Amino acid sequence: MTYIDKETILEMYKRMNQARAFEEKVSYFFARGMVHGTTHLSVGEEASSVAACMALNKDDLITSTHRGHSQVIGKGIDLNKMMAELLGKYTGYCKGKGGSMHIADVEAGNLGANGVVGGGHGIAVGAALTQQMKKTGKIVLCFFGDGASNEGSFHESLNLASVWKLPVIFYCENNLYGMSVPVKNSMNIKDIAIRAKAYGIPGYVVDGNNAIDVYNLIKEVSEYVRSGKGPVLVESKTYRWLGHSKSDAQVYRTKEEVEEWKKKCPIRRLRKYILENNIAKEEELNDIEKTAKDQIEEAVEFANNSPNPPIETVTEDVYA
Repeated sequence: MTYIDKETILEMYKRMNQARAFEEKVSYFFARGMVHGTTHLSVGEEASSVAACMALNKDDLITSTHRGHSQVIGKGIDLNKMMAELLGKYTGYCKGKGGSMHIADVEAGNLGANGVVGGGHGIAVGAALTQQMKKTGKIVLCFFGDGASNEGSFHESLNLASVWKLPVIFYCENNLYGMSVPVKNSMNIKDIAIRAKAYGIPGYVVDGNNAIDVYNLIKEVSEYVRSGKGPVLVESKTYRWLGHSKSDAQVYRTKEEVEEWKKKCPIRRLRKYILENNIAKEEELNDIEKTAKDQIEEAVEFANNSPNPPIETVTEDVYA
């Protein structure tokens, strides 16, 4: 069991609260037509994403997904630039042109979100090969969902990474539904992690709503991957409280099911763990929660006060 110091746990708690507050704010904006395009919110998956990223070294790399806000907040992204991007402002990460599914900060190790299901697998393998060839000592954490584990890119990437013993953690966030399709209807296995056996690599299952368990496991497998032994596959079992996207009527699941999962709220579980283990007082946690919400409001203010992309930039950053 990895020992996690107080500073790390409280930072994890802060980022999880930032992620929840960010998603709630974005949901508010979309409901009022203030943000265009689409978005995929990760309310309920904060422990799975944030704790996994925080278990990495600061200079390690991640590839993100279409449901990537919690993932990149876990990596320590600039909230101002991220909010500005969603609101289409020139100060955003992609100068206001990318939106929700294209948040990237290569210098900070975030190789980018991806609107293509399974689109990050090959990118992660390429990035891991680079680290191996350049002997940087860095590893890659590749986020993807349960639906992406049925894509050809998943199998090709695991196979190649295994053959070349690349330093990559394939991290499946299994939230039980690929859009509206239940996992049990799309694969005849209980755990996606057992697919690791086909490629001769270790496979692990973790409770994705338990931040401590996620952190400890990723810490452990990071050492294995970093030592040159090759990749691993981790399946994080979690749940999204909201729809697949803003247009999801959610007719494929019951309100009772959603309410049952809300009782397993990852933020409340971490708060309970912190209090029961005397890591921090309730007042300190209240302050962290308030700070997280205030930081999201500050990001909104930054975005609202930022300029729109100048018309002359319409042909910039376009490649053919």
